[in-house]
Parts: sequence; structure tokens; C-alpha cells
Amino acid sequence: MTRRRPSWTTLAPVAALVVLVLAWGHHPGTVAAVAIGVFLVGAVLSAVHHAEVVAHKVGEPFGSLLLAAAVTVIEVALIVTLMVSGSGETATLARDTVFAAVMITLNGIAGLSLLVAATRYRMAVFNPEGSGSALMTVVVLATLTLVLPRFTTSSPGPEFSSGQLAFAATASLVLYGLFVFTQTVRHRDFFLPVATGAGTTAVTRTAIPDSPVDSPVDSPVDEDGDGHADPPSTRAAVASLVLLLLGLVAVVGLAKVESYPIEDAVEAIGFPGGFVGVVIALLVLLPESIAAARAAARNRAQISLNLAYGSAMASIGLTIPAIAVASIWLDGPLVLGLEPTQMVLLLVTVVAAVLTVVPGRSKSLQGWVHLVLLAAFVFLAISP
Repeated sequence: MTRRRPSWTTLAPVAALVVLVLAWGHHPGTVAAVAIGVFLVGAVLSAVHHAEVVAHKVGEPFGSLLLAAAVTVIEVALIVTLMVSGSGETATLARDTVFAAVMITLNGIAGLSLLVAATRYRMAVFNPEGSGSALMTVVVLATLTLVLPRFTTSSPGPEFSSGQLAFAATASLVLYGLFVFTQTVRHRDFFLPVATGAGTTAVTRTAIPDSPVDSPVDSPVDEDGDGHADPPSTRAAVASLVLLLLGLVAVVGLAKVESYPIEDAVEAIGFPGGFVGVVIALLVLLPESIAAARAAARNRAQISLNLAYGSAMASIGLTIPAIAVASIWLDGPLVLGLEPTQMVLLLVTVVAAVLTVVPGRSKSLQGWVHLVLLAAFVFLAISP
């Protein structure tokens, strides 16, 4: 009997921990920093994969909450370690990272998914009621946490006072929790793939309809033929839970090791310090981007939009409260208010997203429009 070889998702957290032990306490050079970065990316991808396995085992709504919490731990770990260990200006790092996540999800992930689906199947079809409610929640969260601080007067500058920050964090958690309940319990059908006739085999192979990550590694198994992937065994779920914890430890530790090299690299190529937030957001959202593109290629645009808007929602609704708590022990101000250019980009993105979602179907043009907005955001982050 041939023993099955361990997959890379099993080896990656262990290898990342070994690298962490070897690199801890050192300031790595360029080559070493690049190598450590590879293991950091592997740890992020494997951690999200194992979170998905555990989430599928425990079911909804706890599965979505667990998976979102795991991704948030990764994002907060990268932000906080850079704020604590970084040598540059870090007061705006949380804002820059969360805003980058919003722009990447609403324009990058959604735009790429719509383009892929519309190009392959002529039209990308989705449920406007589910996608619209998700988009609405993202817009409200972004306004409460990223726009309002620019206009409040209790504290100088684009900052919340302690009471305002506590309110914004609490409101974010409440809104996120209400949306998870709506998506996974109350109105779950609004977030399932829409059958269109083309690519229906892909629709019937839905792995985890509401899961934030559709694993790019393991194909779903549906032995009972009910149209949904069978939950993993208890043994597999426990193994994934252990590997998830190991992966999160590795991510937090390697993020601290990489804090100086990331800032040095951004400074060396002449980019503004705020571009560090873009780097963090790209790293955290890599699994969701891959999963959304693969879902769109199988004519599951609804799943792609669930991933895009759900990731944006978690980035704001969970990260801001976590950073608010961490700010109690962090020195210096916490700047959340967007700059005028960023607010204009957010406004145009919201208008474009609403016009995209309302019809319930999209041509490739809408995908290109969102990708152009993402390109504008990246360009202005490099050359403000």
C-alpha cells in the first residue's frame, strides 16, 4: 500500500516555523529577506487553506467567522508588527492597509472575476440582492471607519477620539455579525451561485457556497451527490486546526522578522511609505484572489463576489476593532481618515460597483472599468 505524500499545505507551516527559529533576532539581508518572504507567503496560503477545512467541518455561521478571524489575525499581525518594529512613519499604516484591501477587493478581485466570467461565458450572472446587500455593508463600514475621521472635530487631524474609536469599532463588529447571520442563516439562498445553463457542471460542484476561500489545492469531494462538498473527517479537521495554529504563529513571527526589510525595500525603490500598506493587503488577499478567479472561470460569479465583498467587509469590520484594541498599547496616534485623493477613489469605486451590481449581470466592460480603477489606485499610491 502506497503512503500518500504530505501536501505542501502540510509542509508549509512546519517549514515556516523552522525558518522563523533560524531567523529570529536577526536583521536579514536582501537574499535572506526574499527567501523568508517566500516562506511567509506559503504560511499565509496554508493557514487560510486549513482555516477553510476547519470552517467546513464546524459549519455555518461559525465556519465563516472562524475563517474571517484567521485572515484578520494575519492582517492585524502584519500591521501591528510593522507598527511596533518598523522604523518609518506608522501612524497611517492601518488606514493605508485597510483602504488598500478595500480597493483591491472591490476593484481587483471583483473586476478580475467579472472579466474572466464575462469573457468565458459572455455574461457574468449573479444575484443582485445578495451582492447588493454585501456591497451596502462594505460602503457603510468604509464610511464609518475611513471617511468620518476626516470630518470629526473632537481630536485634531484625521483621528477619532477614544470614544469615537470605540463606537466605530463596536458598530463595525455589529454590522459584520449581522451580515454573517444574513448570509449564512437568514437569507442564504441570495448568496448561492445563479444557474445560467452555461457551465452548470461547475455550479453543481459548489464546494462551500459561502466560504471566503475556495481551496486552490484540493478538489472538493461530493460522494453523496447532494451538490455540496462533503465535510472533512474529524481527524482531518483536528490536523488542520493544529496546522492552522502553527501557520498563524509562523506568520506573526515572520512578519516581525520581515518588518525592516519590507520598509527598506519600499524606501529603496523610491515608493512612499504608505505603499507598505498595499504590500500587506496584496499578501493577505492573495488566497481570495486566486479562489475568486477560479470560481469565475467555472461560471460562479456569485461566489467570486461573495469572496470580494466578504473580504472587504472582514478587512474593515474585524481589522479596525482589533487595531482599536491594540492601539491601547501602541505608542503614537492612529490616523484613520482618508486623504482627499483616496476619498475620491473610494467614491468612484462605490458608484461603479453599484452600477455593476444592480442589473444582476455584467459584461466584460465592467470588469475592465474596475481593473482600471485598481490601476489608478496603485499608480497614485506610488506617485501621490
